[in-house]
Amino acid sequence: MQRDNSSGSMNVAACLALALVLLCALATAAQSRRTGSLAEQKAARYFDSIRESPPQMLAFLRKMPKGGDLHSHLSGAVYAESYIQWAASKGSCVNTATMTLSQPPCDPGSGQIPAASALSNPVLYRQIIDAWSMRYWQHSGQNGHDHFFDSFGKFGGATFGQMIAEVASRAAKGQVSYLELMLTPDRGSSSLIGEQVGWDGDFEATLNKLKSRNIDSATLNAAKAIQEAEAEKNTLLKCATPQPDPGCAVTVRYIAQVARAAPLGQVFAQMVTGLAMANDPRSKVVGLNLVQPEDWLLPMQNFKVHMEMLNFLRPRYPRAHISLHAGELAPGVVQPEGLTFHIRESVMKGHAERIGHGASIMNEDDPYGLLKELARRKVMIEICLTSNDVILGISKKQHPLAIYLQHGVPVALATDDEGVSRSDISREYLKAAEDHGLGYVQLKTMARTSLEYAFLPGQSLWADQRKFIPVSQCAKDIAMANEPSPACKQYLASSEKARLQWKLESQFKAFENEY
Repeated sequence: MQRDNSSGSMNVAACLALALVLLCALATAAQSRRTGSLAEQKAARYFDSIRESPPQMLAFLRKMPKGGDLHSHLSGAVYAESYIQWAASKGSCVNTATMTLSQPPCDPGSGQIPAASALSNPVLYRQIIDAWSMRYWQHSGQNGHDHFFDSFGKFGGATFGQMIAEVASRAAKGQVSYLELMLTPDRGSSSLIGEQVGWDGDFEATLNKLKSRNIDSATLNAAKAIQEAEAEKNTLLKCATPQPDPGCAVTVRYIAQVARAAPLGQVFAQMVTGLAMANDPRSKVVGLNLVQPEDWLLPMQNFKVHMEMLNFLRPRYPRAHISLHAGELAPGVVQPEGLTFHIRESVMKGHAERIGHGASIMNEDDPYGLLKELARRKVMIEICLTSNDVILGISKKQHPLAIYLQHGVPVALATDDEGVSRSDISREYLKAAEDHGLGYVQLKTMARTSLEYAFLPGQSLWADQRKFIPVSQCAKDIAMANEPSPACKQYLASSEKARLQWKLESQFKAFENEY
């Protein structure tokens, strides 16, 4: 009897101990949801401890997982050194006065020499790099804005495949797992049709004319060009070999560019082609964006018409996504009136789900009301710190990043034109930490936000996108850092977006465990 009582007492004690363990685990899990995991806290404390050493911060940030880069112009993302090599291999010519490329044969009387000359002429080599990028732009005799945009008319001649391979490889080195690259996939065929049709202000009639001129052929041309580009990219990165470049693991999607400085007929035709491609669930083109300087004459004159075009076309292509450059402006760049409505109109009439730059937000009419509306609609801002600095002179406290954060507007860091700007994604994160005082947890939130607002199919991993609370199917798996359960696996299998988000969380777990 005594032995039986003792055994019973031991069982009760064991049960109490087990209950305490379970309660402790639940409390720990709840605390982790409130304050982040212990590993996250240690990584954050380490990052704070090296704040006085930018080189150490950069080393930390180069290893940090960053999710997606959602604002990257393909042509501007390539470094000048690569363009020189490609130009030399193709026998292109360079004008020694303007540093502008042209097709062979070279005309010495016009100052043209083979681009290959730069490979044996260090002075010419560095002059070309300076002309094709923002390196030492302060000595160019131009302001940052003009030197930046003028550079795009000087280089070129590369294939889409060559450019995508370089950008994807660099993204992988910067711990980016997803890219949305802006390009003109139809290589101008829709613009040609739009030029033939013209513009008379009648949306429906113009759309019908474009269809009668077989505007769908531009979509087919674009699809074929992307397919060929990806095949070339995979070959260059050796994706089918036992030792593929890390860039092969980066998921790449495309944003169709619309040249907002073109005549209205061409703009409308480009919109139709871009939206049609993005509306096709089989297409790797996932969205549309208007490019070229917002402050140029035609983009300023035609801005409202462009928004009306999008407002007309958007319901006809319901699956297509839209991100718009808006507010890439500063006082003095345009008339004061031109600063007051671009962001609001891009969202309200242009149906923008994301805004690129948004640097002039506080110059808009009723800026605080607009900030509240952006937060309510969950319109994400693609923050391009280096670009805004060198082009517009907006940096540090003059930049509205802190204002967006204070008002709950989702934001994510992006490179814009890392080749021309001579930057990369890790240095964008460093600039956010140095110039804006952001800590590790804030930077981690931006990385998560980038995938949350990526134009990818499928449901999110997060039931609460602000607090990053996972969906019920995967809640225990993330909280306990487990491999996905059958329910979670099934959920992930149904959503490309959720799979990339799960991958990012796994990368964060491995990264933070180092600290």
